[in-house]
Amino acid sequence: MNVEVKIPLAERIRPVSLDEYVGQEHLVGKGSVLRNMIESGNLSSFILWGPPGVGKTTLANIISKQLDRNFFTLSAVSSGVKDVREVIAKAKDKNLFNPKTPILFIDEIHRFNKGQQDALLGAVEDGTIILIGATTENPSFEVISPLLSRCQVFVLKELGAKDLDTLLSRAMEKDSYLRNRKISLEEKDALFRYSGGDARKLLNVLEIVVTSIPEGEPVVITNELVKSRLQENMALYDKNGEQHYDIISAFIKSMRGSDPNAAVYWLARMIKGGEDPLFIARRMVILAAEDIGLANPNALLLAQSTFAAVQQIGMPEGRIPLSECAVYLATSPKSNSAYMAIDAALSLVEQQGDLSVPLHLRNAPTRLMKELGYHQGYKYAHDYEGNFTDLEFLPEEVSGSRLYNPAENKIEQEIRRRLKILWDKYKY
Repeated sequence: MNVEVKIPLAERIRPVSLDEYVGQEHLVGKGSVLRNMIESGNLSSFILWGPPGVGKTTLANIISKQLDRNFFTLSAVSSGVKDVREVIAKAKDKNLFNPKTPILFIDEIHRFNKGQQDALLGAVEDGTIILIGATTENPSFEVISPLLSRCQVFVLKELGAKDLDTLLSRAMEKDSYLRNRKISLEEKDALFRYSGGDARKLLNVLEIVVTSIPEGEPVVITNELVKSRLQENMALYDKNGEQHYDIISAFIKSMRGSDPNAAVYWLARMIKGGEDPLFIARRMVILAAEDIGLANPNALLLAQSTFAAVQQIGMPEGRIPLSECAVYLATSPKSNSAYMAIDAALSLVEQQGDLSVPLHLRNAPTRLMKELGYHQGYKYAHDYEGNFTDLEFLPEEVSGSRLYNPAENKIEQEIRRRLKILWDKYKY
């Protein structure tokens, strides 16, 4: 393998200027607040708050280079009060020879305790350093008030598909190793999905996929190739336990198929064979939720009670509540609507990634969060007639997605009737 590849791709192509920086147009685009601060040279302390891999460290490095300032870094994971004081002392020495205030970048500043943050406060206050903090956590909760009041907070967003696409193109053009490989990007969806809006993850995944193909062979990147290189192998059942799984499968299918006679037969086979009764009870809890669900919510309660009863009384008496539950589940009306709803929701999440929570649904316990628009526009349902008001509860990108579809049973038909009255957009 090329020696250059020993350095991660994300490091090899890390941008060195604002023009190369990808994303965060609201902060570094032409005329934006942070860009104006950088270009004017009037830098003040600030905290970059955003998810991993969106360019917080990169941005701090670019700022120090562009403004030609001494740059010190600390990781809150491995640094203590002593390290903070040593860096501040070095910064004071540098100030004697350079009129430009040095920058101290602290990664994961939310991990600093109160004592460590207090050690920073004086140096920020008297201008010994310009502090740039990076955090994935809400600074309202993680940064002490005196320090937070002396720093602006800039919120970075996860990277969108357009940003990720730009990063891919730049990597292919800029990195000599990738340029020398015959790479064809036929599909990108899996790359984007696995990255989750994180530039570092995206480039790591790209590198894993490319380096998994032998040198000299063409690299045709498809969704299937990406999945095959990243997904862990599914654990296989022990072949010696084949009958064990066959019988529990027959038991579950008999209850799902509403045949109590077959259900108790397969239950007897398992009891006679020495199967763990709690394993049987666990599977009935799952079936009660998956296959009966909202058609008879009491089924889940009985299954849970059966599990507890068997756990308390043991065998052979435990066979009686097991039988009672098996017969009850087999003869109950069936619905898999809740099961289908969560699977549909998981599929949507996989397709769309981690979409941001709409601002009006977020709590705003601090002044900073209120200033950022958290909670604005939220309507408290109990203040309205019928304890309901039409409000958007999904991210804008998936608004109107109907994930729950009531089944054709008495209870869920009543649920459908009510949902149809409340939610026109879901077309019930």
